Amino acid sequence: MSAPTTMRVFIPLTIRKRNGRPRIVPPADIVPDTGGVDPHVLKAIAKAWSWRRKLEAGVIATIQDIADAEGISDRYVGRMLRLAYLAPILLDRLLVGRMPPAVSIKDMATAAELPWGEQETAVFGANQDSCTTQF
Repeated sequence: MSAPTTMRVFIPLTIRKRNGRPRIVPPADIVPDTGGVDPHVLKAIAKAWSWRRKLEAGVIATIQDIADAEGISDRYVGRMLRLAYLAPILLDRLLVGRMPPAVSIKDMATAAELPWGEQETAVFGANQDSCTTQF
């Protein structure tokens, strides 16, 4: 008897729509779980903090220098840099608690301009229970 010439492999993938486009989502055991937080949100906050540290340390002098180094616009850098000034309670809920925000990254950057007491409602919505983490 000869060996079969065709082999079938079954990979359990899911197709979901995101921003109107179909997206293939691999199984959860292959991709690390972010706990419901979009990995783009986590990456944007990390970049903002990296840029903030570079500016404060004097490694980079201006937002334009960051934009030139990253190959993006200075307006985008300025908008995303606001994420480094989110309230500590928000960062705790996003990064440690892995609670997904109710708004987009752009809206979170806008919410960073609000007083810390109002940011939680702006990012997580009024129906979210308030977190009582103390610093």
